[in-house]
Amino acid sequence: MFTNKTFLITGIADEHSLAMYAAREIIKNGGKVVCTGLGVSRFHNNLSDKAKAFLNLNFEDFKRSVHDFLGDATVEILDVTIDENIEHFAKDLAEKGIKLDGFLHAIAMDKTIRNKEVKPLIEVTKEEFCDTMNVSAYSLIRVSHYLLKHGVLQDGASICSLSYIAAAKVTFHPYRNISIAKAALERITVELADELGRKHAIRVNAIRFSPYMGSKAGNATLKIEDVATSNRMSPLGNAVPMDLAYEICHLFRPESRITGEIRHVDGGYHITG
Repeated sequence: MFTNKTFLITGIADEHSLAMYAAREIIKNGGKVVCTGLGVSRFHNNLSDKAKAFLNLNFEDFKRSVHDFLGDATVEILDVTIDENIEHFAKDLAEKGIKLDGFLHAIAMDKTIRNKEVKPLIEVTKEEFCDTMNVSAYSLIRVSHYLLKHGVLQDGASICSLSYIAAAKVTFHPYRNISIAKAALERITVELADELGRKHAIRVNAIRFSPYMGSKAGNATLKIEDVATSNRMSPLGNAVPMDLAYEICHLFRPESRITGEIRHVDGGYHITG
């Protein structure tokens, strides 16, 4: 299905990341992947030794996971908060002759969640709000912009992002700040679907997935009882990572006309009261 196709996969932290499952399924279907992770780049200035150590360790874990589970897939450093880093990444792909048939946006960050506790929205600072919005939503616009600017993202490509039911509903495990960013991500998805569809025949969709603790992000936010509760509430039980991987690959299929969709891969969790 993906012979001679290449996709950018963001958001892999380790082998349990949801993005990893998607990357493996793409490769299984004959495609190639370019994977990005957070690390120290030449665009990072005035980092403390502690910050450098954290980013270096993060990138080494990322590279190890990609090597172990995806073989010789290309790995690159990408910090979506730094425009210069995004543009350099896009230019580098162009210089290497790499053309993308789509990409997975699986990036999110919220510093108001600590030790599975969520800061009340009324106490969230402007900086915390904007940082979360920048990484979790606005980055979809900037990555798309630079990939198009440098001729890397091809006409007819497919973009898919990962969202969550909290974008639309208050959940029993409150997300608060990140929920607003996810709502913005979904609105950006719809607007880009219209704009890029008309200009480049590019499809743009988002997927809401079940509560999942296997990833670093999920484990930082959810408790075991949260996942158990959603499993009971969902008519089919919680979806598993491979369900998500199959749906992403379905949306990545060449010449599909599915766009502007907010899909649910959650065992029916979203239909419950």
